[in-house]
Amino acid sequence: MRTYFKKRYNSFRFALRGISSAVRSEPHMRLHVLAAVAVAALGFAFDVTKTEWCLLVGSMGLVVTAEIMNTAIETVVNLVSPKYNPLAGKAKDLAAGAVLITAITAAIIGTVIFLPYLLAFAQVYF
Repeated sequence: MRTYFKKRYNSFRFALRGISSAVRSEPHMRLHVLAAVAVAALGFAFDVTKTEWCLLVGSMGLVVTAEIMNTAIETVVNLVSPKYNPLAGKAKDLAAGAVLITAITAAIIGTVIFLPYLLAFAQVYF
């Protein structure tokens, strides 16, 4: 039983180390985290609904997950193909494209949620 908990503990420790590594080494990850903090601040400021929170948190989680997967793919590709290879480049481009699609989708969801709040705010204060 003790080794079971130790394995679970180590799994979480390694996962947190991976997240920390991505935040420290990837400028785009830091940008995504900054955007998530801004979205959370807006969510609290406008007192969004529970459903809106679910959509926002889900979107933020998917963007961060996509960025971590992109980083993992780029790292493995660099390991197995240190010299230029068109297939290696294609794999990296595909992974980056997945991040872009996820980020655009999250931005659209954020716009759909926050635009009515921003327009109402603007009517009251301007």
